[in-house]
Amino acid sequence: MKKLKERWNIKSNFQFVIIFIVFAITGSTAAYVSRPISDVLGIQKDNLPYWIYLPVRLIIIFPLYQILLIAIGTLFGQFKFFWWFEKKMLRGMGLGFIADFFEQLTPKK
Repeated sequence: MKKLKERWNIKSNFQFVIIFIVFAITGSTAAYVSRPISDVLGIQKDNLPYWIYLPVRLIIIFPLYQILLIAIGTLFGQFKFFWWFEKKMLRGMGLGFIADFFEQLTPKK
């Protein structure tokens, strides 16, 4: 726990717990909300082979998760941490241009 707090620059155990709660809520919410989206798009287990259904479903969940992570993190007062985490994750996946685009939209202090 100590190493993770240092790595993420977290100051208190309370903030650490809040961050893990946000991750849990976001994951569950993204999975739950993606089902109706999949249904509207006609992506269902019944009409697609599993090896196609699963990757397509994950492609739907991924951007939804990113948006929900920032939104739910903000509701819990942790926007700064989750915005930093999101940028780090996107850059690590080679999608840093997305983070750079949103950086340009936010006013500088």
